[in-house]
Amino acid sequence: MESADTDAAQPRMLVIARESRGMTQGRLAEVMQELDDPGSKVSQGYVSRAEAGRLAVSGDRLALYAQALGYPVPLLRVGTQEVGAGVGLVHHRKKQAASAGDLKRIHALLNLTRIQLRALLASAPKRETTGIPQVAVDELTTAADAAKQVRAKWDAAGGPLESVVAMAEDLGAWVTCRRLVAPVPLDSGAESVPVDAVSCALAGEDPLVLLNSGTPAERQRFTLAHELGHMVMHQVPHPEQEKQANAFAAELLMPRRQIRAELSSGALSVPRLLDLKARWQVSMWALLRRAHTLGIISDWQYRTLAVEMSSLGYRTSEPGTFDAETPTAVTSMISQQLEQGREIPELASAAYLSQDEFVDLYLSCPVPPRPAQLTVLSPRP
Repeated sequence: MESADTDAAQPRMLVIARESRGMTQGRLAEVMQELDDPGSKVSQGYVSRAEAGRLAVSGDRLALYAQALGYPVPLLRVGTQEVGAGVGLVHHRKKQAASAGDLKRIHALLNLTRIQLRALLASAPKRETTGIPQVAVDELTTAADAAKQVRAKWDAAGGPLESVVAMAEDLGAWVTCRRLVAPVPLDSGAESVPVDAVSCALAGEDPLVLLNSGTPAERQRFTLAHELGHMVMHQVPHPEQEKQANAFAAELLMPRRQIRAELSSGALSVPRLLDLKARWQVSMWALLRRAHTLGIISDWQYRTLAVEMSSLGYRTSEPGTFDAETPTAVTSMISQQLEQGREIPELASAAYLSQDEFVDLYLSCPVPPRPAQLTVLSPRP
């Protein structure tokens, strides 16, 4: 359980809670004024001083703060080891540069999820996992080699992985889905920055991955494989870590030997990429890049197919959709506690959430049946 030794708010937690809601200091002050008595003296300056630790927030003012943020008062008293840019080893997978505001909100969600899970795990049975292997990539060991080691650890040397989520969770990671970027009004003219995932793996903690709930299923699988690559290879930052994580994901999801044989068995075309997508459960673009990287198609063939796919609108939305994988480890852990007699209000309080938000975040999806061990889809005859 996180420490909460004082009745006053922890300044840094005030920041994390506000940023997790996507609120500026000025907007928070406005909400507090609306909730406060007439003539309220709450201002943006007050919020700024509170977050800087230049004044204590306690009593009625702390209750007002919590009400405005939509969190229980105890959360604002929590002190925690924080992860974030320049603080901990945090990895992102995104299509383009995210704004500072987006990243602050995402880091805040990551930190709050860590706090919530740590509190829930304090009274939960310890789960059994095989452990995430640690592979140092160097002149002799490539990212693809690391992916092969992970597949071998799971005795998954054959065709497409049935579930990347199952692999990550059974190796020891916690995987949850969150809306990582706040919705943008349709008439604003702005576009939401697509951050696909954020993850962290601190010493003494199980790795945690937040997947963007709005990402297509095929991209989610590659994204999670990418984040798993960081867990396996990058205990310390590396200048080539994003490139290495992509190479790891490509080999994990599309093993060189098997995918080369299938990509080489006939002329590569858009319809054929669509068929392969259904089998390997990766995007058509990932398959096209894999064919190019493995030298199965030339630069000219790659560009020709890329232009054709772009003209069909496949850069933003591909055909051949399938259901996203559902994380189960967190929900299973909570369900076990409910079966042992704990109540939802008690668990919500432990996780520093209102009952409604706790149910929405952690119990909105039923736990699907899981196989006894991870399996792979058998290769086509």
